[in-house]
Amino acid sequence: MIVDTLIEKIIQKQNPTCVGLDTSFDYLPNAMRAGASTAEDAADAILMFNRGIIDAVSDIVPSVKVQIAYYEQYGPAGMRAFLETLRYAKEQGLVVITDAKRNDIGATASQYATAYLGESKVGETAFSAFPSDFLTVNGYLGSDGIVPFVNECKAHDKGIFVLVKTSNPSSGELQNLKLEDGRTVYECMGDMVEKWGEGTVGKYGYSSVGAVVGATYPEEAKVLRARLPRTFFLVPGYGAQGANAEMLKNCFDSNGLGGVVNNSRGVLCAYKKRGGSYDEAARAACLDMKADLLGVLGAICAK
Repeated sequence: MIVDTLIEKIIQKQNPTCVGLDTSFDYLPNAMRAGASTAEDAADAILMFNRGIIDAVSDIVPSVKVQIAYYEQYGPAGMRAFLETLRYAKEQGLVVITDAKRNDIGATASQYATAYLGESKVGETAFSAFPSDFLTVNGYLGSDGIVPFVNECKAHDKGIFVLVKTSNPSSGELQNLKLEDGRTVYECMGDMVEKWGEGTVGKYGYSSVGAVVGATYPEEAKVLRARLPRTFFLVPGYGAQGANAEMLKNCFDSNGLGGVVNNSRGVLCAYKKRGGSYDEAARAACLDMKADLLGVLGAICAK
């Protein structure tokens, strides 16, 4: 199970960190941006920057999350940079999460699932269009928008992270509303995720159908951790969005398992505060984050 692979890398590296490659062209050092005037120039520079980050951190972090919006804006050149970033991260042994929050219903959901988790076919040739280990998806269209993704997870040993309680300030406008049965919307969605993942539970007790649970809402995270014992969490909100290690401890079980914590700007832009090269600063930021998380979670071990 891919969730077991992620957990084993977290245990091996004692680091439940995911580096977010939400790479804005503006984040790059001046020297890397100098002279760029086309979408192709920007995409090439972003890819070079990403490779430097991956080289600097691949031995100390288990995973990266690549946010597709930062690449789509540069058109075909940006999507090539996105694809090459996915491939390079996998080559370096990282678990790769595509953050695209895809969804639709029926046949269209199946096409999205094939693009990121399955295999496309042309004649007798099969290929993975955008090879990802996990994909973020939006579950608020209901089961017929999620089952195609779950089917691909089972067929190809892949995973998804379903939006449950997101880290943005206005998430409560919908997600915290109460239903007639007394549950909040986010609790209802969490219960659905736990159900969708029943056929993908690995040896560590967690499913490859995970949930996005923001670190910026620790009380809601505590409710969800208790409610969803088999659901692995992707935890955004650390660092630039305001959450610290103490706030996100509720996302984890007593062994320090159960989640992986994303940090994007805090790693990508670390050189702006620390000085020095961007890749060395990114590595230092990851080591600081590891120490911060372990200071709250303690040593991470198998159940």
